[in-house]
Amino acid sequence: MKINKKNAQIIFAAIQNWKSSGLVDDSLSQRLVRDIEVMTFDWKKFTKYSFWVSLCCIITAVAAILADKALMEFLSVIFNAPHIIKFFALLIISIVIYWLGISRRLKFPEKEFSNEAILLLGVLVTGGVVYQFGKMLDTDSEHFSLLLLLSFGIYGLIGFFSKSNLIWLFALLSLGSWLGTETGYASGWGAYYLGMNYPLRFVLFGVILVMTAFVFEKKYNFGRLFKTTLAVGLLYLFISLWMMSIFGNYGDIKSWSSIKQIELFHWAFLFGLVAAGAIFHGLKFGNGMTKGFGITFLFINLYTRYFEYFWNMTHKAIFFCILGISFWVIGSKSEKIWNIHFKQQNADLDE
Repeated sequence: MKINKKNAQIIFAAIQNWKSSGLVDDSLSQRLVRDIEVMTFDWKKFTKYSFWVSLCCIITAVAAILADKALMEFLSVIFNAPHIIKFFALLIISIVIYWLGISRRLKFPEKEFSNEAILLLGVLVTGGVVYQFGKMLDTDSEHFSLLLLLSFGIYGLIGFFSKSNLIWLFALLSLGSWLGTETGYASGWGAYYLGMNYPLRFVLFGVILVMTAFVFEKKYNFGRLFKTTLAVGLLYLFISLWMMSIFGNYGDIKSWSSIKQIELFHWAFLFGLVAAGAIFHGLKFGNGMTKGFGITFLFINLYTRYFEYFWNMTHKAIFFCILGISFWVIGSKSEKIWNIHFKQQNADLDE
């Protein structure tokens, strides 16, 4: 069995623990150890990063072509073609890419990253299809948020039926973009929509996505979309709450600068309460994602409040001492929890 060094250390420690507890004898423990082959290089991560770099390079190459006047003049015949021709050309290309990616995944399911990279190219071309469709129907109304809703529909259907979380991720990002632009259009591009500024709208959007994720978890056909939906929902929720804790429900700098930060403490308290709730959920139900988001943004909240309330009145040396001591305390508490857990494991094995 080939595994990376980190996992091998855990397994070796477990085998040694079993051997010390008498659960396995010397012969069996040696056979288990010999069966493990430690990979000195994590080829899986290297493969993933390689495809990411490759796709970034392709996108950069396209941007460089668009920025090059000489090449643009050479390609002017293509770029100056009617929108309907460019629409159908890109549509055919996207269909071919999706067909290639999905059929290749069915034939070679082990080639996970290259298959997803091909689908990502399809996503990018689909963006061009939607853009050209919008140009075909352009009425100068500036109601382009409908194109983002169309993108959500296309990506959502393709992501669901192709069982691709990557495409589903783009669907959710398109839906979030649609919410921002649609509410902006409906409010005449003002600061408020139904009395809510942009961060507050996305707090509600994040809550809806998180609730939807937990509904997906209980549905067999949607279960594979659970983690992606939950991650995007938590990201929208916590980033928006963080912004609300700083700016409140104010839509312009002038109004915000005329108040004291302590007047926004209720938003900071709500931010901390939601983070604590996420940590509690993660610990109770063994959900590493909600726990990780909760811990991360709880500390972001605490240190943001420190900068707001105490930075100007505290000597910088004292600040960094407090920062260092706080992380030392966190590390000590974590070490203590780990030791308790480790001792409990040994006690269970001895029984």
